[in-house]
Amino acid sequence: MESFLVSTGVVAIAEIGDKTQLLALLLAARFRKPVAIIAGIFIATVANHTLAAWVGTLAAELLSADVMRWVLGLSFIAMSAWALVPDKVDDEPRQYGHFGAFLATVVAFFLLEMGDKTQIATVALAARFDNVLWVAMGTTLGMMIANVPAVLLGDAVTKRVSLKLVRIIAALIFAVIGVLTLLNVGAFF
Repeated sequence: MESFLVSTGVVAIAEIGDKTQLLALLLAARFRKPVAIIAGIFIATVANHTLAAWVGTLAAELLSADVMRWVLGLSFIAMSAWALVPDKVDDEPRQYGHFGAFLATVVAFFLLEMGDKTQIATVALAARFDNVLWVAMGTTLGMMIANVPAVLLGDAVTKRVSLKLVRIIAALIFAVIGVLTLLNVGAFF
């Protein structure tokens, strides 16, 4: 039980202000379907953190820190460009099918969580406690504790704030994180 509680607390704290929390806000602004987004975050986190607990250390052995830094930095910059692209959700937010917001969330969260500090924390916690199941469950709960309020707040904010403004702010933040990652400034991965 200690592995579950420690994993929950570590990830909930580490996730505050993280890029995936920003993604939760962005997805809430784009899709305005909080239940689908929350379900997508849950599924993506379970999959990502379970894999991280099992194969994260292998990936760390195969990729140098420099390669990981470049992959992550360029990914942030690509996410910045994506955030600026307006789509039909801005004009007709409730026109998506049953799986649009859910599938977009699963894919985006899973990919953006790759190499993230919470994924790395999951690897370290699994190594320390030698319990993949309890660590993955704990880190998933920590992610949900941090991101569900962001999704719910994001939906409320988008009713009062221009989606164009949300896209611009998100793009700027992703671009800054990407550049800082490429320059190896700060601990963004």
